[in-house]
Amino acid sequence: MRELITSLRKRAVDTPNDPAAFFISGSSELNCVSRNYSDLDLHARRIAAWLQERYSPGDRALLVYSPGLEFVTAFFGCVYAGLIAVPAPVPARSAHQHRRLAAITRDAGVKVLLTQEEDRATLEKWAADAGITGLAFHMTDSGDGDPAVWSEPTVSPDTVALLQYTSGSTGDPKGVVVSHGNLMLNGQRLFDAAGVGETGRAGGWIPLYHDMGLIGLMLPGILIGRGYAQLDSLSFLRNPYQWLRMMDALDVNITCSPDFGYDMCVRRVTDEQLAELDLSRLTAAVNGSEPVRSGTLDRFQERFGPAGFRPESMAPMYGLAEATLVVSGIAGREPVRTSVDVAGAERGILAPAAATQPSRPLIGCGPACGSDAVIVDPDTAEVLPDGRIGEIWLSGPCVTGGYWGNEQATEATFRARTADGRGPFLRTGDLGGWLDGDLYITGRRKDVLVVHGRNLYPHDIEEELRAQHDELDGMLGAVFMVGGTDGVDAEPSIVAVHEIRWQPDDERLGPLAAAMKQTIAREFGVPVGAVALVRPRSVRRTTSGKIQRSAMCELYVTGQLAPLFLSEDPLLTSALEDRRRESAR
Repeated sequence: MRELITSLRKRAVDTPNDPAAFFISGSSELNCVSRNYSDLDLHARRIAAWLQERYSPGDRALLVYSPGLEFVTAFFGCVYAGLIAVPAPVPARSAHQHRRLAAITRDAGVKVLLTQEEDRATLEKWAADAGITGLAFHMTDSGDGDPAVWSEPTVSPDTVALLQYTSGSTGDPKGVVVSHGNLMLNGQRLFDAAGVGETGRAGGWIPLYHDMGLIGLMLPGILIGRGYAQLDSLSFLRNPYQWLRMMDALDVNITCSPDFGYDMCVRRVTDEQLAELDLSRLTAAVNGSEPVRSGTLDRFQERFGPAGFRPESMAPMYGLAEATLVVSGIAGREPVRTSVDVAGAERGILAPAAATQPSRPLIGCGPACGSDAVIVDPDTAEVLPDGRIGEIWLSGPCVTGGYWGNEQATEATFRARTADGRGPFLRTGDLGGWLDGDLYITGRRKDVLVVHGRNLYPHDIEEELRAQHDELDGMLGAVFMVGGTDGVDAEPSIVAVHEIRWQPDDERLGPLAAAMKQTIAREFGVPVGAVALVRPRSVRRTTSGKIQRSAMCELYVTGQLAPLFLSEDPLLTSALEDRRRESAR
């Protein structure tokens, strides 16, 4: 197995003039710039030479860039210098983002921050405000560094290349230790599962500080396939058509997105835009990072089938940073759907529902892509058979080396053993089960709502609310439970927070909240403590689009939610009064 340096240098020799990376921006036009393999190698050596004069192999370099090709070059510059790359987003106005970037910097023990001239002022102000001193800055677009004096570092497949900080959907971000071997093997397995090879070009809109963008698209596209095309994520959000248009224009064969990205295309691509598209060369549209919704698959195929998109090109997959990325999935077949017995799932049984039984559709995320994935009772560590729901445990060469500088978390997460002594395994924290050779994901263990002995999944309730109330369609929601074991002195009950586009004085808010309570009680048979309607973009998500339910629960409990309308049980209001008063001080 080759490591990253050897792989890129070989491409620079064999195909020097082929485009290695494209960057596309613009919400109406496609503005495209590119860098070929020879230039990418040259500029990576230039950055590496500058770094080698000042730092030692294994030092950490924070990569913080606005979208563009400079991140791609800087990442390989770190690799060429033997430094460990630590990607992170440019902090926006959110105080949460500023704190997160500071926490990553301190946790990783970063020696140097790599960025570009356009981001210098923003990041210097961030560092000053965060009280971070002694951190060196280097603008990689300055031209500093002599590629002629670069020397290739000694690396192996086990050498650490990357700290991929988790997005923090259920806790504080942790630095996942990813090696050269992890990255190369995972990229090859992803391309194999997607049915694309050396002639395949990768492309997408996911930012490169996120594992789906960096590990899932950029690295395999450049090192294994026919290059990589990056669409500015802001251009995508303003006009999702640009994503599809880019793939058509640049002959992209594999892309990745959370489910909401495909849903945005269905909602916002016009008939006139659709008429200009040819998606027949798209081999794999990977759908992952958040629950894959059956309705999204149906709507996307119906909408873009006339543009040449094939049902077998949609590839639901499952993965996580701790396993480098991809765990299961396959393209080249139509997505597998199963109407699961609701009552059985609440008891931990994964089985198709009979015609007369209440059911919910689940999407199969394919067979394992080389990892050993077992389903385990999280309380007893007993390995469960097919057809049972438990925690997904993983082993194999794509499992990463643990969390940076956090032995306690590494021991708890990466060194689990089953009741019969097998291991070590990575505990994913995700719940699911095997059925007819497919891995089905049912939810996050920490998000499960246990009500009267039944296991309910918040995304099921969130999706049902959107399905029954058109006013919520296209918006985000977060459902969680309050009371019982969380320190709130109240009977356990469900709280639903959901975005709405209406104004705070809109008379329809009250009736909508009442109707949402009725929907939850009727469809799921559980008590509803509160419904909070909030402004758009109020529901927190990770960088990959996952709902941060624990963070939303904390905002609600402490009275920091600032809802447009709140319908709350008086007993719950009384139980939360002291907590909210203390938070307001």
